[in-house]
Amino acid sequence: MEKIKLFEGELKLMELLWEHEGASAKELSVLASEKIGWNKNTTYTVIKKLVNKGVIKRTEPGFICHSLVSREKVGLEEARNVLDSFFNGSLKAMFSSFMSERKISAREAEELRKLIDEYGRKEQ
Repeated sequence: MEKIKLFEGELKLMELLWEHEGASAKELSVLASEKIGWNKNTTYTVIKKLVNKGVIKRTEPGFICHSLVSREKVGLEEARNVLDSFFNGSLKAMFSSFMSERKISAREAEELRKLIDEYGRKEQ
């Protein structure tokens, strides 16, 4: 799987596109102005970067934009980057860090146990 690295502004624009799939560049620029405070040129520049990275396809007429990657795929890649960069690839270290900051409910704990059991069996 090819790694996808999106910067903060690119992620913001992708969020808008995922919410408004098939929007024109003009529509995205209006949304970006309203929600992010960007001007038209900034939006068009970020769209161009995303097209060059192969995560957005634009079609004519109307400069219609379509995402070529899912929110889930980008989220998984971002999670892997955090896991590798901050926790040296250790899931245990990552979960310990999160658990020290936030308590979870019994239901969440049970759901996590089920996930660990399910995915743990796949490794064997």
